[in-house]
Amino acid sequence: MSESAKPHHPTPQGKGEKTHGSDFSYVGIDAILEQMRRKAMKQGFELNIMVVGQSGLGKSTLMNTLFKSKVSRKSVQPNPEERIPKTIEIKSISHDIEEKGVRMKLTVIDTPGFGDQINNENCWQPIMKFINDQYEAYLQEEININRKKRIPDSRVHCCIYFIPPTGHCLRPLDVEFMRRLSKVVNIVPVIAKADTLTLEERDYFKQTIREELRANGIDVYPQKEFDEDAEDRLINDKIREMIPFAVVGSDQEYQVNGKRILGRKTKWGTIEVENIAHCEFAYLRDLLIRTHMQNIKDITGSIHYETYRVRRLNESNSCPDEEKYHNSK
Repeated sequence: MSESAKPHHPTPQGKGEKTHGSDFSYVGIDAILEQMRRKAMKQGFELNIMVVGQSGLGKSTLMNTLFKSKVSRKSVQPNPEERIPKTIEIKSISHDIEEKGVRMKLTVIDTPGFGDQINNENCWQPIMKFINDQYEAYLQEEININRKKRIPDSRVHCCIYFIPPTGHCLRPLDVEFMRRLSKVVNIVPVIAKADTLTLEERDYFKQTIREELRANGIDVYPQKEFDEDAEDRLINDKIREMIPFAVVGSDQEYQVNGKRILGRKTKWGTIEVENIAHCEFAYLRDLLIRTHMQNIKDITGSIHYETYRVRRLNESNSCPDEEKYHNSK
């Protein structure tokens, strides 16, 4: 066979070899990033978001708007005598979402009945118990002798807390819930249905809430103590100055200036959900999905879950009563 007719079998080249083939000093350490990306793409991602707030604040609509899918079911109006649940019912709905080859299992945890009673004292307790139950389930899987290669993660990564748009101040219920739950989960507070406030009322309300959070020692996400470096602090300080996000949710599409938009139509015009001049939905979406999703999960695992794990193992060493974790507050 002539030289020109011999089949050509190209030598497989790594990502680094194409760029650095002539660089004698190149080792190829940076190729680990591509390896990690491929592995992550195969495994997919998990995100568990809890939504908390009284009925009628648009929790389901906001979640559907965030992920541009029907990921949360809107409440069906029950009979008048059944309208207010006697207790908080915690419901989880999971969805598989795919975008540009990236797969994510999204679980939305709803808490119907929260804040809807005449007496809302201790209504945070079932939610606290649910969060701790997920930590306990993960811990039990982790300490198994023959544990799974990949432990199912049902831990709550983030809790979006819906504040009614009163324009005045936080209610005692809001303060009590966030004060207790901020110690065990990442809380992101939002002002629901912010289009019911004028811009001046909205700014005043946001400032009042920030002052009340500071006065009550409530550390919402992103927590200042967990900033990793000066760059993180700079980015997160800008987010902290915006919290709580004033949001509007809508899964209705309209045409505005020839463009399809999500929004709410009023007799004064159309409120564009993703227009930062109209509301802060885009900032909330960026925080939860585009810029801080992995950090939210990291803090759940390395801070909140770790705190729970250490306490439980200390309890187990000092007292064999396995039910003590149910009484945590």
